[in-house]
Amino acid sequence: MSTGPRVVVGIDNGGTKNNATILDATGGFLVDRMHEVPSRVTEGPDAAIEAMVQAMEVVLEATGVSREQVAAVGLDTPGPASADGVISSKGATNFQQPGWWGFDVRGALEKRIGLPVVYNNDGNAAALYAHHVHFGDRAREASSVSAIVGTGLGGGVVEAGQVIRGASGQAGELGHIVIHMDGILAEDQPMPRCNCGNAGDVESIASLTGIAQNLLPHWLRRYPDHPLAAMPLPDAARAARRYGESGDEMATALFEQQAMALGRLFTIAANFTDPTAYFVGGGVVEAEPRFRDWFLERVRAHTSLRVEQAAVAEFALVPDLDMAGARGSAFAALDALAE
Repeated sequence: MSTGPRVVVGIDNGGTKNNATILDATGGFLVDRMHEVPSRVTEGPDAAIEAMVQAMEVVLEATGVSREQVAAVGLDTPGPASADGVISSKGATNFQQPGWWGFDVRGALEKRIGLPVVYNNDGNAAALYAHHVHFGDRAREASSVSAIVGTGLGGGVVEAGQVIRGASGQAGELGHIVIHMDGILAEDQPMPRCNCGNAGDVESIASLTGIAQNLLPHWLRRYPDHPLAAMPLPDAARAARRYGESGDEMATALFEQQAMALGRLFTIAANFTDPTAYFVGGGVVEAEPRFRDWFLERVRAHTSLRVEQAAVAEFALVPDLDMAGARGSAFAALDALAE
């Protein structure tokens, strides 16, 4: 028997940590900070499922909510995975051991806890959270596209308040959309290549990996005395934002290229789904306000919209990025209960 109001739990699974949250039936979160435990994904599926259960128990204890009050659980993991939460048969960056290949992570957690589990990939979960926060009571009437810049380029497409997953669960893989590079690349700049094998996709520029592998090697040839030249490229890629915040000439040129790539991605979205809002997330969200506002404005400037679209389009940042996955997963679970 329930001992209190019904709630849903959201669990964000990552390479090192799980974060969990609780959402009540009114759409209010019961926690305002991270509640993390080690994700244990490198130990294989059995240990990782137990870590997800532990994350749920930690947040329940922190809020004084009983297990009996939980109506459903929302779960997100990095992809690639199917719409039903089956990890790719080839594994994934966070799921490299053979035991993960083709593993039904959603079904396994559902069986372990005896509660319905609703699955999304982490990009879709963050996109859903941004959508709900931005639109509030209008969430089911609006549409949005989110691009989240991290190690790769994740994101999601939301239509009428629902994540578009696609037939195999691969919808919203925005990073691997190929864009034309005329006007983005300098005359002597090589065509950027993505780890997926594509040449000139969004992720090849708008990601930490793209900065390290494609952008910095070009820009550091032009600015050989730049402080970033003395650092290993992966470290320099992470440090580049700090220089962008200070108005550094080279870093500003680099981030202008990223903004142009995202603008061209959103231009495709404008002609394909004509969304109400365009969201940008990732490290830029955690940047100094003047820089992140500049970056968002440059993305908007490079998004080609028709007059009618420009009159109604909204551009915004993904809020609370560290908590966006867990919170978006909780929204997905609450939405599923309402269907």
